[in-house]
Amino acid sequence: MSDNTPTPEEEPTEPLVTDKRRIDPETGDVRPEAAEAASGDDISEEDLEILEEAERDLVAEYRDRAARAEAELANFRTRVERDRQANRETVIAEVIRSLLPVMDDLDRAEKHGDLAGTPLELVAQKLRASFERYGVTPVGVVGETFDPSLHEAMVRLPDPEATAETVADVIEGGYTMADRLVRPAKVAVTVPASE
Repeated sequence: MSDNTPTPEEEPTEPLVTDKRRIDPETGDVRPEAAEAASGDDISEEDLEILEEAERDLVAEYRDRAARAEAELANFRTRVERDRQANRETVIAEVIRSLLPVMDDLDRAEKHGDLAGTPLELVAQKLRASFERYGVTPVGVVGETFDPSLHEAMVRLPDPEATAETVADVIEGGYTMADRLVRPAKVAVTVPASE
């Protein structure tokens, strides 16, 4: 076999690299081959103006796209932050809602005088302080005007002296948190006798 292909031992060990850069990296000058190639391109003034106008239009289009993308990103961040805050409030409201039966029991014990001077009095104070820290406020006070968005009427008591629907008794307290109703107050309502 006498073909002229080199054997693996005879092949060159370094790869052949062709430098096609227009600027010489050592001197920073335009290489002569690149200068000759550029001088061979004859572009008319009219063609040059068309190219410059196309370049300006392209730059304007990409600036417009970048501005839109930036606005979309700002809107996305705003939506994400709003959703994150809403989710946080929902989770806190669920935790508060799960603690309300405990608060109801402590309120009943306090009304009966069973809380004063006991360790549970301190527990009730701490629980109320925690509710306040998260903006949880009680609703449903005897004598206030009945509001169906905050109260749930369990009993309607006709009264000839009543002029409007008012809360006569609070059966179970209600709570709001940051303008959100966590639980409506269950109340007895005094209504005018004519109704």
